[in-house]
Amino acid sequence: MRMMLRARLDTHASNEVYRRGELGKFVQDLMDRTNPEAAYFGPMDGGRTCTLVFDLADPSQIPATLEALLLEMEADVELLPVMTYDDLKKGLSAHK
Repeated sequence: MRMMLRARLDTHASNEVYRRGELGKFVQDLMDRTNPEAAYFGPMDGGRTCTLVFDLADPSQIPATLEALLLEMEADVELLPVMTYDDLKKGLSAHK
């Protein structure tokens, strides 16, 4: 299922990771875990934020996907099912 992950990283926790020179590795590990079709990074709500759209093959992948964000970055995380416009059209046409 296509999912959108939005994570707002805690400023203090992410500053510590940055100071250790490990922020790039953290982001690369997140990208490797999710293999997103789209990834965006920027400030939101006063902190570092990432938004990824990726395929979640099985709900059992949720802990592996989110735990590093929660533990290392103390992130506020949202994980939402999303669809493309083509998916929406297909769903709407089935409701006739």
